[in-house]
Amino acid sequence: MTATSTTSLPATRRFDSPEQEVYLALWRTYDRLRAFEDDLFAQFDVTAQQYNLLRLLAADRPDAVPAAKLLARLVSKAPDITRMLDRLEVRGLLTRSRSGEDRRAILVAITDAGLALLAELVGPLADCHDRQLGHLRPTELQCLIALLHAARAPHEPPGGPWS
Repeated sequence: MTATSTTSLPATRRFDSPEQEVYLALWRTYDRLRAFEDDLFAQFDVTAQQYNLLRLLAADRPDAVPAAKLLARLVSKAPDITRMLDRLEVRGLLTRSRSGEDRRAILVAITDAGLALLAELVGPLADCHDRQLGHLRPTELQCLIALLHAARAPHEPPGGPWS
């Protein structure tokens, strides 16, 4: 006959450190919040990365932007920006041209169709962001912005757009 123990086992630690807990919480939060945007952008046949690129181009309109500069300003790294530009150009959302000053540089500009897509996304995207984070008070949002900046700051290139 086997004796059963009435003492409970110690609770298993879920995280090795507070840093790991924060990192995994950020990852989980990103996954939960991104699902809202994935659903929205799928309705417009764009990705979040493509939307971000178009938004950056719109901010510099009417100027064209060197592709290398765009890459540095994206929210997340785009492993194949050439293919992303190809897809958006085929849809008529942007144009590419060679720089007159440096023939190696590719200049990218948003088209009227790209601007129209961004305009069409304004309302649905505001609703999406409200579903994502509208439950937080303005002071909580400002605190979260500051904490995320502090966590990211040592890992950003000096003078970069996210510094």
